[in-house]
Amino acid sequence: MRKDIVPPKVEGIAMAVVREADEEGADAWYVYLINRSDTALENVLVSSRGYGELEGEARKTSEMRHFLGKLGPKSWARIERIVEDVFALSNQYWLSFYIGRELHDKKYIFLAGSIEEGNFTNLPLMNKRGVMIE
Repeated sequence: MRKDIVPPKVEGIAMAVVREADEEGADAWYVYLINRSDTALENVLVSSRGYGELEGEARKTSEMRHFLGKLGPKSWARIERIVEDVFALSNQYWLSFYIGRELHDKKYIFLAGSIEEGNFTNLPLMNKRGVMIE
């Protein structure tokens, strides 16, 4: 029964963490959703949370949910600001959206310590550099 259900594969969708200036001009980190596909995403929901171990103690952040509505093809949207304090934790972003009447979902995890300049890459469509998971 359950093995007969094949969820649709999510392709061409990425999450990225970018360092850029905030409204006051200070350095800040932001998480973006990038839609590289030729299809619009509808009813986009992103759930974010951090978890892991700091100084030998289990830690987790509050879970945040962000509703974007629609994200057009070949476009991107800012999800949230992220503080450097949580880079020592694994940061999970669970994305769900519809294409037509079909529900898609995918989990993106930035592992503890992975958000750093050594892992920066050129981000598609955005003309920026950051850490990206596809």
